[in-house]
Formats: sequence, C-alpha cells, structure tokens
Amino acid sequence: MKRIIAVILGGGRGTRLFPLTRDRSKPAVPIGGKYRLIDIPISNCINDQIRHMLVLTQYNSESLNRHVALTYRFDRFTHGFVSILAAEQTSENREWFQGTADAVRQSLKYINSQHPDLVLILSGDQLYRMDFREFARCHENCNADISIATKPVTASEAPSMGIMKVTGDSFITEFREKPSEDELEDLVSTQEGTTASRPYLGSMGIYMFSPGVLGEVLEKEPDVIDFGKEIIPHSIGSYRVASHMFNGYWSDIGTISSFFRANLDMARPDPDFDMYKSFSPLYTRARALPGARIDNCSLNNTIICDASDVSGVSFSDCIVGLRGKVRSGTVMERCVFIGSDYWEGHYLDPRNIRREMLPLGIGENCVIKNAIIDKNARIGDGCRLENKEGVQEYTSELFCIRDGIIVIPKNAMLEPGFVI
Repeated sequence: MKRIIAVILGGGRGTRLFPLTRDRSKPAVPIGGKYRLIDIPISNCINDQIRHMLVLTQYNSESLNRHVALTYRFDRFTHGFVSILAAEQTSENREWFQGTADAVRQSLKYINSQHPDLVLILSGDQLYRMDFREFARCHENCNADISIATKPVTASEAPSMGIMKVTGDSFITEFREKPSEDELEDLVSTQEGTTASRPYLGSMGIYMFSPGVLGEVLEKEPDVIDFGKEIIPHSIGSYRVASHMFNGYWSDIGTISSFFRANLDMARPDPDFDMYKSFSPLYTRARALPGARIDNCSLNNTIICDASDVSGVSFSDCIVGLRGKVRSGTVMERCVFIGSDYWEGHYLDPRNIRREMLPLGIGENCVIKNAIIDKNARIGDGCRLENKEGVQEYTSELFCIRDGIIVIPKNAMLEPGFVI
C-alpha cells in the first residue's frame, strides 16, 4: 500500500455548535455517549492501516490535545503517530491559521518531512465510515492529481453543499458552492452510481492529493485560505480532479440540529450509523469504568454508557453518557445527556468546597424533552425543560435554544423548579 499521511483539520471557532464549543474545539465535542468527534477520522485511518496522522488545531484545543495524547499511542514497531500541530507563529509567518487551506499550507514542512506518496485531508467534525484504501486505489487508477469524496444528494439537499458536475469517467468539470435551485439543472452528473432521485454529487470535504500537487496549488495562490470555496474550484481545468463516490452514511456535524439527530439516530434499533453490526471499531480513550447501574427504569431506544447511575427514570430516545446520574421520577424524551467528567464527591468535584452547589447530574421528578445537556450539569429537583412555547433561538448564561433544541452548557446549574 502507498504511504499515506492523513491531515485532520481541527476546525475554526465552531460558532454553529455553540455552546457545545464554548469550552472545546469541534473535534473534541462528545458524541455517542463515550466518543469524541475526532475519534471518527482517526478510527477510519487506523482501520485502513493509515498510521501517520497530523491533527491541525487552533481554537480551544486543550481538551482535544489531552484526549489525543491519552488515547492514541502506537507501539515502537509500527512507527505510527497521531501528532497535534497547533497554530504557531514563526519567523516566516506571524499569522494564525486563516482557513482550511491556510492551515495545511502552514503545515506543509511537517507533511513533506514524512515523504508521503499521498496526502489525505479530513475534517474533524463528521460522522461516517469510509474505506480509505479504496479511495487511494481509485485516485491512482484515475491517474488523478486531486480526488474528492462525493455523495449523491437530492435536489433539496444540494443547495446546502458544494456541488460538482462529474462526467462518466469520474472527472469533475464544474464546482459550485451552495448553488441555487435555478443552477441545479446544469449540475446533473453522469458518474455511475447517481440516480434519478439523487442526480447531484456533493463534496464531503474529504480530499486526496498527490504531494507535489498539494504544495503547488497552495503555494501558487498564497492568499487563498479555503479548500472547498477556493482551492478545489480553482484546480478544476488545471489539474485532473476526480470524484470518488461514497454511498454510505455520512453526516456533517456542523450544527446543533445535525449533532442532535446524529446522536439520537445511534440509539434507534436499526441506525444508519450502526456500531453494533459492522466490525469496524471506533476507538477512544480506554477507561477503567464499571458498567451502568440501572434500577427500576423504563427504557426505549436508549443507550446508557459506562459508570452511569439511573434509578426510577423513564427514558425514550435518549443517550446517557459516561458517569451520567439521573434520579427517581424523572422523565427524559429525545435527550442527549453527555454525562460527567467525574463522580460526585471526586476530588475534581467543586461541590466538595462549595457546599451550596447542587449535586452532580439530574435531580428527582424532572421532565426534560428535546434537550442536549452538556458535561457536569447540575439540574435541581422538579425542573421542567420542555420549550413548550416552541422558541427557535435564544441565548443566556444558563441555557441556549438552537433550532428549537434546548442546550444546557457544560458546568451549568439550574435551581430546583427551573422551567424552560
């Protein structure tokens, strides 16, 4: 197999995922109860024998750096690594990363020092399983300079994506970022795999470059900062840019609503992203935690993760993350409870010093619906978090509402009887 180095983009400020990104970068956002988004691209690489990975970070990167350092350690015989490349000022460049392309441009000396045959560029905030070995084979079989992973989409999905027109020989002839409905007629692709209902090919933000071409396209336009909006469109016609079609599950976790849907989908009996059937493991930090303790609960389409303690609770369409504590009489429907970093009474628990704080977790006799509850939340007895008025957008120190979904930030505390 060709020597491939993967470059994983850590993302910008993540404003559309706020407040989940208030204290962490996008790739560090927890997903599925026990994982983080960064585990998705790294696991895909490990499963496909790609052992050389660079993670480019800039904003709120401390928790991401710590997670990667504690999780991904290769033995001395594989010579593999997952290295964090934080934005840095040098004598040649005093600017922080300005965009995806600029981040890779500033990291070229580290990429090239590995003498790769191919460079795989990935996003750190997507959910999917892809065979990167097949991607590399298609890139080489087409004799492509650049290959883009594409996904067939409908006319209703196309205006929110970068859409490419692809010929029957898999080469891209045109690219338009978020085209209007009027433009779609000119963007129908003929690549094998498209259908009458999904005739358009959207970019997944996953790219394969020949190393020389990557350096060339980045250096000849030093002011260009973004791959999707600038580098890729400018390369079409000048380089052999191919489409690698992907028909599996893929979700861009860029907004609160997409994050919410992707999590709840995992708890369904037959989810699109199924972690219970296909042996293509997701890796994450190994923790010496006990199993969940469940007493007298009603559960439907629900995942309860390690070290959780729930008693007398009704769960429907929920995920309860690591060390999640939910007390008797509470009803939770369509909720993502991310859990806690520590148990109640642990030396990290600030309540050991500030006794006026509420206990960790969710109190008794609460009703919580359509909500995301971030780590270390303290929700008092009798709280009702339902958004009965159907507010779509709201921001305060205690909670936010995004796309009608209630979001309780990390370390927030809601007094008993609080109503949303």
